[in-house]
Amino acid sequence: MSIVKHRTIYFSIIGTLSAAAVGAILFFGLPLSIDFTGGSLIEVAYTVDRPDVVSLKTEIARVGFSDASIRESGENGVTLRTHTLTPEEHDTLLRTLSQEGKAPLTELRFNSIGPSLGSELAIKALYAIGAVIFAIMLYIAFAFRKVSRPVSSWTYGLIVVLVLIHDVLIPTGFYAVYAHFTGAQVDSLFVVAILAILGYSINDTIVIFDRVREHLGFNQEKNIKESFETTVDKSVIETLGRSINTSITVTLALIALAVVGSPATLGFALVLLAGVIAGTYSSIFAAAPLLIPFAKQFAKKDE
Repeated sequence: MSIVKHRTIYFSIIGTLSAAAVGAILFFGLPLSIDFTGGSLIEVAYTVDRPDVVSLKTEIARVGFSDASIRESGENGVTLRTHTLTPEEHDTLLRTLSQEGKAPLTELRFNSIGPSLGSELAIKALYAIGAVIFAIMLYIAFAFRKVSRPVSSWTYGLIVVLVLIHDVLIPTGFYAVYAHFTGAQVDSLFVVAILAILGYSINDTIVIFDRVREHLGFNQEKNIKESFETTVDKSVIETLGRSINTSITVTLALIALAVVGSPATLGFALVLLAGVIAGTYSSIFAAAPLLIPFAKQFAKKDE
């Protein structure tokens, strides 16, 4: 089985998926939570049966909170997001949610973040993602400095960045669709999931690239004449089992977290799951095969 030989097909599929993810982000958008926009979040659990969420929303709007977003949380609770609340507004909302005491409840969580702090968190999140990607590129360029033929060490770093962009786009596009239909929002856990995906994806890619480096070094030491395409293809095949086994193990753990974990971490688990799947197939079918067109381009320049 030659993965590199059929790289054009894989590139087309991966390009289509990336375009679909971008389309989902542009069409559905990414609703930001109070972590980034500022505001208040209240989560309550009802002692008895949960009232109808639609009627709750109507009552909340009637008392002056028309901007509030409310959705079910867990088996018998609701989560409400709105503008930054004063103590009086907080008490009013709790009374309304409890239907003036007719539906006893327990407040599980109350967070309030100002708009300036939310904006600062958003900027820092973007800086964190950018810094991780830049540091990864520098490290790979340094690690592969001794195997600069037939492609430069910077090419390995550039390919990793291209693959990481795909690996971030796919779960982000998935989350845009998920948020549209469930009312979920982009919060700090989403950023944590994206950073974790970057680490996971780069790990898979580095394993394959490191095998390429080993073969190139060995061929150079033993003066073995082997085409670069053969070397890359052999490296992918040799690490295929390891990549798939690791992905299956992590996927099973994330499925368990999504099924039996807290509702608060459901979005986090789903984003990670989408990212792990994307990172696995992109490492196998995109990262290493991309070395071939770059190698051919370098060969043309040397002629």
